[in-house]
Amino acid sequence: METLNILIIGVAVFLVFGLMLQAFQIISLGDGATGNAASSNGQIDMAGWTENERMNYDMHGTIPARLQGKNIQSSPSAGGMVGGC
Repeated sequence: METLNILIIGVAVFLVFGLMLQAFQIISLGDGATGNAASSNGQIDMAGWTENERMNYDMHGTIPARLQGKNIQSSPSAGGMVGGC
């Protein structure tokens, strides 16, 4: 029974450590540290985009072809797609 208590405490400590790590990662994303060179606030500058381009970006995560050569990242973890799908 003592081994079970040690195991439960170990798992609880591991989960608390993981939650703290995730909290720090989320806080750092909120600071604009996304690695996006498009603008200073971490968002893609959509000025001059057509409604169709905005819709395609919102629904599918595709960047317009005329902007493909520029240093724009839609999401650092999603592989270039907004929803990651």
